[in-house]
Amino acid sequence: MKRENRKVAVSLFIAFLLVTGSASAQFVSGRVANEQGEPLAGANVYWLGSTNAVQTQSNGQFQISTEGVSDMHLIASYVGHIPDTFEITGPVFLVFNLQPSKALDEVVVSGQRDGVIISDLSPIKTEQITQTELGKAACCDLAGCFETQSTVQPQTTNVITNSKELRILGLSGVYNQVLVDGFPVIQGLTYTYGISTIPGTLVDNIYVAKGANSVLQGYESISGQINVETKEPDNTDNLYVNAFVNSFAEKHLNANYAFRKNKWSNLTAFHMIQPADKVDQDDDHFLDLPQLTRYMIFNKWKYGNEQELGWSSRIGLRFVNEQRVGGQTSFDAKTDQGSSSVYGQTVNFNQPELWTKTGYRINARHNIVFFASTFYQDQHSYFGTVKYDAQQTNFYGNIQHEFNYGSHNLKSGISYRHLNLNEDIAFTENSLNRTYAGNYHRIENIPGVFAENTLRLFNDKVTWIAGVRGDQHNDFGFMFTPRTLIKYDLAPKTIVRANIGTGWRTVNLFSENIGLLVSSRDIIFAEALEPEKAINYGINLTQKFETENAMFSGFLSVDYYHTSFQNQIFPDYDSDPTKAIIRNFTGTSVSDGFQAEVYVKIWERFEVKTGYTYLDVYREVGETKELLPFNPKSKILTTFGYAPLSNKFHFDMNMHWYGEQRLPDTKSNPEEFQRPDYSDPYTVVSAQLTYTFGALEVYGGCENIFDFRQLQPIISWQDPFSPYFDTSSVWGPTKGREFYLGVRYKL
Repeated sequence: MKRENRKVAVSLFIAFLLVTGSASAQFVSGRVANEQGEPLAGANVYWLGSTNAVQTQSNGQFQISTEGVSDMHLIASYVGHIPDTFEITGPVFLVFNLQPSKALDEVVVSGQRDGVIISDLSPIKTEQITQTELGKAACCDLAGCFETQSTVQPQTTNVITNSKELRILGLSGVYNQVLVDGFPVIQGLTYTYGISTIPGTLVDNIYVAKGANSVLQGYESISGQINVETKEPDNTDNLYVNAFVNSFAEKHLNANYAFRKNKWSNLTAFHMIQPADKVDQDDDHFLDLPQLTRYMIFNKWKYGNEQELGWSSRIGLRFVNEQRVGGQTSFDAKTDQGSSSVYGQTVNFNQPELWTKTGYRINARHNIVFFASTFYQDQHSYFGTVKYDAQQTNFYGNIQHEFNYGSHNLKSGISYRHLNLNEDIAFTENSLNRTYAGNYHRIENIPGVFAENTLRLFNDKVTWIAGVRGDQHNDFGFMFTPRTLIKYDLAPKTIVRANIGTGWRTVNLFSENIGLLVSSRDIIFAEALEPEKAINYGINLTQKFETENAMFSGFLSVDYYHTSFQNQIFPDYDSDPTKAIIRNFTGTSVSDGFQAEVYVKIWERFEVKTGYTYLDVYREVGETKELLPFNPKSKILTTFGYAPLSNKFHFDMNMHWYGEQRLPDTKSNPEEFQRPDYSDPYTVVSAQLTYTFGALEVYGGCENIFDFRQLQPIISWQDPFSPYFDTSSVWGPTKGREFYLGVRYKL
């Protein structure tokens, strides 16, 4: 039955891609921005004397049909701005730069940007998290940028390393694709610590989409895609400085400097973290969080404008150096590294990166874009008596051609990926008789070809995307990835979206599961690992609303997504508490996710958002349904915000409630090392107050106000060199209440 359904789905993809010219209407495309060039999402674009109208997307872009239009004057309008008009005489990409209305109080205009935007036009249900939303929390790094979001759950994977992942649909972060400026840089060695190395002060917008979506940038996005857009040199503050300190004495400093000259612009950013004090609140003689030192330098050049005819380019460079020291409070990295008497962790890595996105817009119908990126990471680590040295070289290339014809937008191209990952594992002492020491070397070369067509029908009420890609893996052969998405406008503010598609990925076991090296478990490879494959489908309903007097506005969003794996690989912690058994899983492995979210803005001053998430993530072993560990079945997020129209200050609060989670089976451990089958439900409440003094912002807050902590999360903390020592059983916060204070300066 599953095979037949897949054949039907593939047939539909192919049939759709063969459709050409089913609608003969012509279209005009363009972009609406303010006088600074910032995109205006939700601006109205319409023909003079016609009811034919559209709204701009989150990036300010639009596409409007000319069908039935006699007067070729196109108007763009936006609240607080003077409308502008173009007379259309031929194919051209329009750019509206709307001027602010002098009749309105400028203060009122400045406070209207929403923190989260769901585009009415995008066929993919995409949540845009703006700088407004990012400013509601400390947002020190990318993992901290989702404190006010229901869709993405930052999850600590190991208490010793304090490494984090971003989960969507209850699935591990390896199943979503994280892009930075359109490039896949979070993979392999960069997976464990990569999201922490992107400072929140460098982020302009974050775009989050659930489920299988576009094939343009790859095949991995099984549970979703997170696209991080860094600040543009020509559309950001000339100078931005952020300084931050928390109650653990961890210090952050960020500085951005931008300049512009003619068609060139440049952004240089510096990021630094200095380590916290040694903190052990639960008296288990282990640090509650590692001492972290990080230095990052980022440089981004921009030439031209990709929306205008001719050449445009972005070139980026980044370098990261990071050190983490953790383990027992008595551990001294200089003398105890690799010791069997004091347990300690040390991580040191360097990572240079280089990337470019260069394009040439030939005319209104044709555009060519070239993506290329490369990075190298050199990592040296000790986890107790485990020595881990690893190097990774990555290259990514992608050439896309965009062709607009009639009601179609076709993007096609070729891609190439190269990964060279070399991991050396040794033991300074091996009283536990662990067997997995050795050299693990993987080389991947993956050329690919792809095509994705967007078709707009019935006066833009229906938008249909169909995409396919084929990739040739040097070890696993040819992989076919079809996907399709459809959007239907039931009413002007009521939208239904649906999608279905496949995805696959290869496994980088140690780099993606670094917690295996931290514990005393022996790692057993039962067989050679095959690629993980999955099919995902989902449906979403978005209802926007606004009263006539603008007292209330907001949206309701409800969605359901189903993911079924053919071969999901995850360490088996249950069969033997002293081992992690790695094998292909040929049975059924499923994630069912339901989410309902309501957002209301009242009098442009108050914001309230509540989201409920239900997750059923399991595998079937014979006749038994086994829930996968560390997934709360139910979660509730509620946020509250207040800001006066003067925008002199704003107060923000969020509350996370997590239901019980299944924990790994420890019944075969000695009694003192056994843990319950399920965690307790818990609630975390955080709040922040931000006050503005001209170009200076002062903010302070408290995370985990009521100081909930998972006490003594480490199994066998009394003897870290016993066979039962395990640091992976993390289901809640471990560092407790955190106060912080920071300042931002913008010029």
